Amino acid sequence: MRSIWRTLDPALARDIGLVCLADTLVGVSYGAISVSSGFPFWAPMLLSLLVFAGASQFMFVGIVAAGGNPLAAVVAGLLVNARHVPFGFAIGDVLGPRWASRIAGSHLMIDESVAFALAQKDSDRKRAAYWACGAGLFACWNLGVALGAFAGTAISDTDAFGLDAAFPAVLLALVLPSLRDRATRLPVLLGVVAALVATPFLPAGLPVLFALVGVVAGAAAKEPKPREPQPEGAC
Repeated sequence: MRSIWRTLDPALARDIGLVCLADTLVGVSYGAISVSSGFPFWAPMLLSLLVFAGASQFMFVGIVAAGGNPLAAVVAGLLVNARHVPFGFAIGDVLGPRWASRIAGSHLMIDESVAFALAQKDSDRKRAAYWACGAGLFACWNLGVALGAFAGTAISDTDAFGLDAAFPAVLLALVLPSLRDRATRLPVLLGVVAALVATPFLPAGLPVLFALVGVVAGAAAKEPKPREPQPEGAC
């Protein structure tokens, strides 16, 4: 098997690099927000190394900083990361057959690495995109979190810098090309509507789980129809 770096073409490597840059900025904002909310500087860095899930980390910090129970914050983070279950089925073959690679690959399983892998056509490119994106984002995210944590309250208002919009903007850019497929548009629209309807009634981060309605609808639409019985004597 060719190495990851030989398999990646310049365009794909450039796209992964841009996503890593954007994720670094989001990591800086997360580190700064955590420290300015009263967490010790090492807490966001430890969470980033052990959890490596931006949405869950932001939710944990937000709930605890607002006076919520840490256990409730952990449960909320687990619910948000429930989307990783279908991710695992979608890219299980990319992780390889060995337990070591499966454990390491599962830790790098985030929205961007899965999206880049699924966007590739052949297995070698899927594997290269997944590992390059996952490893690159892990390094850049933790670097950004460390910078933000040590900066402390220097970037306390992330809205003023637009850092809060960097993460969803990157995901939107990755999703848009797939909407050219008619079979993909309906599940996406159903998922968006379900999440928007649930937003006023649920805590931040949980409405995204309702977007799985679109995944169920897409899977049901792709189920093969049973063949009609042919009349007797037909060839």
